[in-house]
Amino acid sequence: MTDAAALPGQPRGAVVSGPATERAVNVLAPNPSVMTLDGTNTWILSEPDSPLAVVVDPGPLDEAHLRHVVDTAESLGKRVALTLLTHGHPDHAEGAGRFAELTGTAVRALDPALRLGDEGLSAGRAIEVGGLELRVVPTPGHTADSLSFHLPADRAVLTGDTVLGRGTTMVAHPDGRLGDYLDSLRRLRSLTVDDGVRTVLPGHGPVLEDAQGAVEYYLAHRATRLAQVETAVENGHRTAAEVVAHVYADVDRSLWPAAELSVRAQLEYLSEHGLI
Repeated sequence: MTDAAALPGQPRGAVVSGPATERAVNVLAPNPSVMTLDGTNTWILSEPDSPLAVVVDPGPLDEAHLRHVVDTAESLGKRVALTLLTHGHPDHAEGAGRFAELTGTAVRALDPALRLGDEGLSAGRAIEVGGLELRVVPTPGHTADSLSFHLPADRAVLTGDTVLGRGTTMVAHPDGRLGDYLDSLRRLRSLTVDDGVRTVLPGHGPVLEDAQGAVEYYLAHRATRLAQVETAVENGHRTAAEVVAHVYADVDRSLWPAAELSVRAQLEYLSEHGLI
């Protein structure tokens, strides 16, 4: 889900396929919507001089898109050797099985139900393919199985839906948990401070060149929304639907059903912390 506000200083225009960093190329899936922004960003990652590539989030089950990803890798002189998933939502993962057939690769994910092959993904694990190094960063909150991938050589992090290139993301009750999400944002902020990460390669929307600024914006936005929800409850808006109508009045009404799931996660957080 994306909120009405864009990140300060970031473009609102369409995302185009192509190079984003020295090691990352984006192939945009043709599935734009109010929930997916311009579409799902499928990432091809590789060392410049390596014939092997990793694909993160093949995207929806769209044959033309999946073949386009393979063709793009081949046009770069690469063979896809591994497929990774940031999480299991269909706009990121539905095409993974078919993509594995096209490429002969394993699919690795946190959720065992999404894996094709024996190996999963765990926190802090390093993945090495053709000299390319990725580090697995647990970032639950948007979903319980959400992961990010740190690409040290490009000072970049692939965030899936945890941080978007435009607007803010959805923490949908009950799978999404706000406490986990806030911890994940702080973990990403630590990457920008301690590991020099500068660039966010998101699952939707434009690349963000100020990773720390983006994460700080997300934390501030969450604090503001949480305070608004707490105040709404204090003023007598007891149900999630009532809170949405009060707090999200500036958001397109087509997003209110999704906002209600997010409010349920916020109400749960406030209740757990004895704030309501």
